[in-house]
Parts: sequence; structure tokens; C-alpha cells
Amino acid sequence: MGKILIKNATIVNENSQFESDVLMHGDHIVKIAKDISDAHAKIIDASGKYLLPGVIDDQVHFREPGLTHKGNIASESRAAIAGGITTYMEQPNTYPQTTTLKKLEEKFNRGKQSSFANYSFLFGGTNDNLEEIKKLDKNACSGVKLFLGSSTGNMLVDDEEVIEKIFSNTEMVISAHCEDETTIRENLAQYKSEYGDDIPIEYHHLIRSEEACYLSSSKAIALAKKTGARLHVFHLSTGKEMDLFQNDIPLAQKKITAEVCIHHLWFSDADYDTKGTLIKWNPAVKTAQDRDTLWEALLDDRIDVVATDHAPHLLEEKDNVYTKAPSGGPLVQHALPAMLENYHNGKITLEKIVEKMCHNPALLFDIDKRGYVREGYFADLVLVDMNNAWEVNKSNILYKCGWSPFEGQRFKSRVTHTFVNGHLAYENGVVSDQKNAKRLTFNRD
Repeated sequence: MGKILIKNATIVNENSQFESDVLMHGDHIVKIAKDISDAHAKIIDASGKYLLPGVIDDQVHFREPGLTHKGNIASESRAAIAGGITTYMEQPNTYPQTTTLKKLEEKFNRGKQSSFANYSFLFGGTNDNLEEIKKLDKNACSGVKLFLGSSTGNMLVDDEEVIEKIFSNTEMVISAHCEDETTIRENLAQYKSEYGDDIPIEYHHLIRSEEACYLSSSKAIALAKKTGARLHVFHLSTGKEMDLFQNDIPLAQKKITAEVCIHHLWFSDADYDTKGTLIKWNPAVKTAQDRDTLWEALLDDRIDVVATDHAPHLLEEKDNVYTKAPSGGPLVQHALPAMLENYHNGKITLEKIVEKMCHNPALLFDIDKRGYVREGYFADLVLVDMNNAWEVNKSNILYKCGWSPFEGQRFKSRVTHTFVNGHLAYENGVVSDQKNAKRLTFNRD
């Protein structure tokens, strides 16, 4: 690849904003300075625009292999690029599941062939694959995923002895879906006895309840403290759980870290009336008070990362009675615009958005040379026009499933350019057909 020179951008990086030029050559950023000139470079004038590091999404479900009628690596990574996400970590609950070293490498081969964004995959823990986890090289992939609550793919790990052995036998980050299955089953039985399968959707957050979340996450955290495991709790949804996390030490020193997803920061149980099963997620969208407390924890650094849990289903699958409608929804194309809308509304600074969506995922997972605008780093960059309003509708949605929970939402900010390893992968509504994605590498001593 040749050179690309971004001129006159306002860079948001490492808790500061400054105007500068950025020169890319090949895969990397080679110079950051004012008034760069290079006669051989393609010039992109970024006057009035903000330049951010590419977003790193630590939790997506791209549905390949086995569930590709919902989405696949190619379709969903294209949508991610359009939303400014240049790197993703995909989850193991596919068909077949990513629970052996052989299946993990097969998935990496799929990523190499199909992905438009940089990629890694999480290795799934089960009740009976401890020996495979022990053989997993700590730099091979993003980490280990444990479903301590059931979700798509039925990878529930519920043998407490096995869970403790997994916690004790890996140096990798263990990312956990925490919901107490016994509590959920009891709640579901209660509502089914009254409504049958057609339970009103507004009871979803009472079935997959605050208690179910807190019981599971508190137990996982206690076990991490006991074993010394490196635990990352995915998609937190309740205010009560925020008391389990700390903000008095730097992220690099934390052994227990936390993630919140876009939908838990945006929606509340009041939205079930209009959105119905389109906002049925596991864990459930809960109350406005829970949402407010999640925001407080995000801003005071008890929560470390913002992600999507992108999990597409077809509309005809979502358009079912409660017990048959799957949980999950597509989000990668609209996550950054949604967070920028919160900036416009005064809830969060641009610097904090970049910290939670770019810097911290790179730090937390020890990703090599990504997540920052730095000389010598891979040139994963996003240009944003902060005042170029647009509305989410069917004509501009890139997900294979063809819908978004944000349909009808008007966003003030627009991603105009996305660069992946120095390649202009997205420009003003058009995703390049050329793939320049790379498998993530890690720096774990």
C-alpha cells in the first residue's frame, strides 16, 4: 500500500484533543505532526472532523459457522467498519462451538478469508474441555469465554468444580456471562404458569432479574479473588452489581474488570412498550435507575469497557412469543454514533468515549500496537463529522439481518472514513471490497 496523509484533523487520544496531521505508510502510522507534507501521499482533508483510534469491540457474535442465515463474518465486519469498529473479538457459541484448538484455528482461517476488520476469537469453556484450555497458548487468542448463564448456543457451564478448575488453570483473561440459571428458571416457571409461552416482554427483566445477575457475578468475582484468576465480566446490566467493582487502582493493575454494552446504556424497561422483543437481550435491559447507575460507574471507572454484544437474529425469529423469541440484536454499525450522541447530550466526553472503546480494550486484552493514535502503531483510525446528522433506516443498515433497534433514531454524528491497517476501508457510505484485516497479536509475558 502507498501513503495516506490526513490533514488538519482534531485528534482525540490519551485524554487530550489536539489538531494535527497523520501520515500512514503501509500498515502503520509513521508520523503525527502539524504541517506534514508528502508529495507521494493521498491527501484527505479532515478540517472540522475528529480523528479517533479505531474502536475495539471485545464482544460480538458474528454467527459463523452454523448460524449464517443471521449474519456472517463478512457481512457483520463490513457493518462494523461502517460504524468505526476496526477490531472485534468474536464469541464461541456458534455451530460447531469454538471449544477445541482445532475449531479455534478453523475459525481463524474463516476470519483470514472473510473479515473486513481485525479479528480474534474467544475460546469457549465447557463442563468437559478443561484439558483443551490447559493446552491453549496464552497469546493464541483473546481469552476464554464462560457462559455462567444460558444464551444462544447453549454453552452453559454449571459445574462449580469445573469452573474453579478453569479459573485456576489459565493465565488468560476469562470473560464471563454472569446470570444465575436457577433463579432464571424459577422466575420463568412462575410467569409461564400465568401466561404460558406468551409472557409479556416487559417481564423479561424480572425473569432474568437483578438477583440472577448479582448472584452470578458476585460468585464469579469471589472465585476470581480466591484463585487469582484474571476475570472480565461481560455486559453488566444492574446498578446493584456496581458495588462489586473498584476504581481506586489503574486498569493495568486490575485483576477483575467490567464491561457495559450500548443497549444497557441506551434503553430501559420503559422501551419494551415500543421496541418489544427487538430489545430482548440476555442479560435483560433493566430499569432507568439501573441505567443511570451504569452510567455513573462508567464515568467513575468502575466499568472499564463499552462494547456491543452484537448478536443478530432475523426479524421473523424475533417476531415470536416470548419463550420462542431469541435474545440479542445487531449493534456494531451504530455503537459509536450512539455514544457520540451521548456526548452531544452532555453525558460523556469524547476523551472518555475513546478511553472506554479504544484504549481500554487494547490494555485489558494486551493487544499489540492498537487502540491508540501513536507513531509505530497499526493505522486503525476513524474520522467523524460531529455535525452531519443522519437517520437509521432500512436503506443504510448493513447487517445481514436487515434491521436495527435504532431504526428511526436520528444521530448528529457520522463516521465518514474508517482505516484498517492503513487501508481506507470505508468512505462516505461505501465499504471497500478490498480486505486488509489482520489476526490480532498479543503481548502477554
